[in-house]
Amino acid sequence: MSQKNDILAAIDIGTTKIVAIVGRRVHNNKIEVLGVGRSKSSGVKRGVVLNIEETAAAIQKAVSEAEKMSDIKFKDVYVGIAGQHIRSTRNRGYRHIENPYNEITTADVEALRTDMYNIPIEAGEEIIHVIPQSYTVDKEIGVKQPVGMAGKRLEANFHIVIGQSTSATNITKCINRCGLNVIKMILEPLASAESVLTEDEKEAGVALVDIGGGTTDIAVFSDGVIRHTAVIPFGGHVVTRDIREGCSILSRYAEALKVQYGSALGEYAPDDKVVTIPGVSGRAPKEISFKSLAHIIQARMEEIIDGVYYEIEASGYLNKLGAGIALTGGGALLKHLPVLVKYRTSLDVRLGMPSEYKIDKLPEDVKEPMFSTVLGLLLKGYQHRDKSAKQEKIENLQSEETTPDAETEKEEPEVKQEATEIKKPKKGNFFSTLKNTLLDIFEDKDSAM
Repeated sequence: MSQKNDILAAIDIGTTKIVAIVGRRVHNNKIEVLGVGRSKSSGVKRGVVLNIEETAAAIQKAVSEAEKMSDIKFKDVYVGIAGQHIRSTRNRGYRHIENPYNEITTADVEALRTDMYNIPIEAGEEIIHVIPQSYTVDKEIGVKQPVGMAGKRLEANFHIVIGQSTSATNITKCINRCGLNVIKMILEPLASAESVLTEDEKEAGVALVDIGGGTTDIAVFSDGVIRHTAVIPFGGHVVTRDIREGCSILSRYAEALKVQYGSALGEYAPDDKVVTIPGVSGRAPKEISFKSLAHIIQARMEEIIDGVYYEIEASGYLNKLGAGIALTGGGALLKHLPVLVKYRTSLDVRLGMPSEYKIDKLPEDVKEPMFSTVLGLLLKGYQHRDKSAKQEKIENLQSEETTPDAETEKEEPEVKQEATEIKKPKKGNFFSTLKNTLLDIFEDKDSAM
């Protein structure tokens, strides 16, 4: 495949920012980032598009920057989806194997997965992802790859991600207004996990916690398989709002305070330090102590962490997270946050950065947790394309096996006709031969006389 055809693009539509990225696959299946565009998000709240025009304009700005940086024009993109409307469920399905050899094929596995899209869901919802967790072949449980095995009954457990149809439709409208086409929507915590987590962490058990501006996304893995996904409708913007209201200052000053001087632990903040904030419209400046600021932040972060803990507990894998929690997203950069999370959950905690094992020559300005999602969308995009190409190849091979060759069909009647002509002489040749034979007989009699 040429390098031009191996280029993909992805867009992360967040509450705080919108990021567009262009990349291509290089050696060792790593991804090289060719261009990144970023714009301030407007029209999006808690991961849901509320203003089509504003969101489309922000997307166009990010796309233009990415295209200019990479010198590549693109039309097809992978897009992330999140929001408090996202929910997940589990379902189990089965399929009888009916081929003569009782061998499980890729078509059987795909048909079983496709059946899950027909399960009953609430009105106004649609299924975003159907992810197999484990297979059972003739009561043999714990099968991870059943293709090629012999069996008469194939069963599987699936993790199913469901979201509102209107939310997905609005995202698609925004993308289409920029002259782009959505190839596939990908759940953002799954994308973040792809760029941050290692295979060892997924095997040991880990919870990815992506703290964004409007939402906090959670993805729980164990035995290398996704077990639970959830979205909490609180993020960094709620913390900023609390600072604004608690200190009676403007939002832009509250955000700056949080980023520059904020701490997630009040006891770690110095008692004797204060920061001066300009007054509103000529009013006297305000002095805010680091201690007070930290306590405001800690109160809200504890609420978010408790929500995360509840979701992990609900997954049933709280005691199976050998690798603990990986924090990512822009909100993960809050000072002392890993310490607070460890204190509240009693789990090991690390800061999750985009993996350089998967991204080749990662630009310095993209080596931040806030870019985990968009880089993950790019990685998931390549996985989706590879899977689609493989499936298409299998379908073509199966089609060739079942469809007779047209040239062979044409040649067979010609061969049979030639054989018929050889065995059955033409009528004119028969009488001609008989006439010559009779003439020879009479000539022999005349000569004998």
